Amino acid sequence: MQLITTHRSTDFDAFASVVAATLIYRGSVSLLPKTINPNVKAFLSIHKDLFEMNRVEDIDFSQVDKLVVVDACLWSRLEKMDNLQNRLDLKVDLWDHHAEKTDLNPQWICQESCGANITLMLREIKRQKIKLTPMQATLFLTGIYEDTGNLTFPSTTAEDVYTAGYLLENNADLNVLNTFLQPGYGVKQKDILFEMLKTSPRIKLGNLSVSINTVHIEGHISNLALVVNMYREILSLDAAFGIFVHDNHDKCIVIGRSAVEDINIGSIMRSMGGGGHPGAGSVMLKSVNPEALNDWIHELLKGNQQATVQVSDLMSYPVITVASDTLMEKVAEVLKEEGCTGVPVVDSGKLIGIISRRDFRKVKGPSRMKNPVKAFMSTKNITIAPENSLMEAARLMVKHDIGRLPVVENDQVVGIISRSDAMLYFYDLFPH
Repeated sequence: MQLITTHRSTDFDAFASVVAATLIYRGSVSLLPKTINPNVKAFLSIHKDLFEMNRVEDIDFSQVDKLVVVDACLWSRLEKMDNLQNRLDLKVDLWDHHAEKTDLNPQWICQESCGANITLMLREIKRQKIKLTPMQATLFLTGIYEDTGNLTFPSTTAEDVYTAGYLLENNADLNVLNTFLQPGYGVKQKDILFEMLKTSPRIKLGNLSVSINTVHIEGHISNLALVVNMYREILSLDAAFGIFVHDNHDKCIVIGRSAVEDINIGSIMRSMGGGGHPGAGSVMLKSVNPEALNDWIHELLKGNQQATVQVSDLMSYPVITVASDTLMEKVAEVLKEEGCTGVPVVDSGKLIGIISRRDFRKVKGPSRMKNPVKAFMSTKNITIAPENSLMEAARLMVKHDIGRLPVVENDQVVGIISRSDAMLYFYDLFPH
């Protein structure tokens, strides 16, 4: 028997990958874990006649000679596989889109980083020219959309997008997709969100704002991930973690959400025994101290911050500056000779303003070009420190609609970074 399975807390990408595997491995038996996400459960309740799925109690594990694992690469993420884990004669095929070392000892493996695991499997389905029904195409597209945040997560690849187009060509129904990806937000979720907002603890990691919030919950509450994401957005946090402690203290659910590349939620959750992606992840832990969990996440955050390029790595120096009494006609010559669009105005090493080409619009008539730059410069000095990230520099320039940022350290201008410097880096045009 060939057995296909996936991880606990099965989401649409995992479920879609199981269904795709049944098309690739004809005659195989599919096994879904008992714990599946609420929206997947709702989908199955309506469409279960179209997808033949088994549970652990239906499987005679002694007959299994090949295991196909999709969207997971660790034994610990699979449900009740103890009978197979130590079988030396077991053949394992692995399909996974997580950049993580596997302990499954697969004989065959397809493991590549991309937004959704179903994207990898559809590559093979297209190669084999397997025809899809509209409902299969809809399910597969739902898996891609959920795992890529509607193709917006940083982990999304070009292949995810091309594959989404292929599924639309195969009559995937966006109306069905939207129905099951629409998260439920009710009274229970609202109460938990308000409870989190009452305390909203924050920690600073460099220039990043993070919250780790512990909440006690009673019974099963769905869509806690939605609550954490709303909490992060309301407080404008770079990352947020919810530690949800069940009323009998026998288990904790940890859910994380990140909006920045500097904090990889998936990496943190994998360190705790769970899984996820750079922007989202979760783990369920039994018999743990919530305070110890808070400390654990804090320590993982310190070690998890991605190595980011700092402003000091790309800033220009020494800085071309002008004094406040420099005449505007001289400033115009400096801008033309240096080929720049603006320069800091500095007296005795201290920044007092910025003059840019757009400020020349204030100069009415040739005679006013004899006036000093201090009459036309902008004194709203938005600066950045050399240890800040390029992302922070870009945010400041967008927020304040400015083309350059003086880099200031100990009240002295030590460099300058322009919008074009940041864009060249983000579009990978800088030599590394």
